[in-house]
Amino acid sequence: MSTTTFSQSDFDIFKIDGLEPRMEALVSSIRPKLEALGQEFAPTLSALVGEEIHYHVAKHARRSVNPPADTWVAFAPNKRGYKMHPHFQIGLWESHVFIWFAVIYEVQNKEEFGRTLQDNLSNIQSIIPSDFVWSGDHTKPDSVRMDNMSSNDLSTLFERLQTVKKAEILCGYRIFRDEFIKLTEQQWHDTIHNVFVKTVPLYKMA
Repeated sequence: MSTTTFSQSDFDIFKIDGLEPRMEALVSSIRPKLEALGQEFAPTLSALVGEEIHYHVAKHARRSVNPPADTWVAFAPNKRGYKMHPHFQIGLWESHVFIWFAVIYEVQNKEEFGRTLQDNLSNIQSIIPSDFVWSGDHTKPDSVRMDNMSSNDLSTLFERLQTVKKAEILCGYRIFRDEFIKLTEQQWHDTIHNVFVKTVPLYKMA
């Protein structure tokens, strides 16, 4: 089994009941793969964005009752943490893997970024591929494909970032589990690299 790709049994970990049993399986099976992805792609992202990028594997340390429904490795320019910064993520839910550029609710300059996105709306429409997806909430598995987003839909998402305190914005790519398990490790790595290349302009705007 390769160290950076996920198996059917990894996706099934999210069906395990109870915080401790699920965390145990997650730590033993998924976390080493997220670590390996972190080591693999932090240098790639550093080169793409032109500053040193550090990786952070989700620890889910604040949880005391509910087991995590997804897990990830995040990439940011800060050694100590990523939530306060525009960042990148690779991770999985029970249904799919995701590769994101993310600005979540803890990021300080969200209003400014929302305005920048709005000012660059037509540029964003030309650089983000039609099969990429957008989300306004990192805690939910749902996302909407770029080719299903009108200019108005995107504008609403960007506006929300400026006006709603808890607003978030994520742009990237998802691969459903049945499709994912057919990928070779090389195809998986190529996909991650491609998503990072396509979403780096958003990071630079932020």
